[in-house]
Amino acid sequence: MSKIIESAVTSLNEKISDGFDGLAKFVMGDEGSIMIDGDGARAGDGDADVTLIADTDVFEGILDGSTNPTTAFMTGKLKIEGDMGLAMKLASFLS
Repeated sequence: MSKIIESAVTSLNEKISDGFDGLAKFVMGDEGSIMIDGDGARAGDGDADVTLIADTDVFEGILDGSTNPTTAFMTGKLKIEGDMGLAMKLASFLS
């Protein structure tokens, strides 16, 4: 697992400490993927209710608070496939 994925998993687990009601996947460019569910975040790849796709620098900005997830989506830097309602719920944890 890359250091970027490892760092993102740690950050996501801190932000979503109460768990997440659904199954989401972050696809971080060539670095890999992160799965998020009721047990927290972990490196992995699989089917999800919602998939968020962006370059690594966009995800790092979302995680450190310098990039608003909604703005990233509206400007085309973040792509969302699947359950938009679940994506909005996830964004509320990250904002």
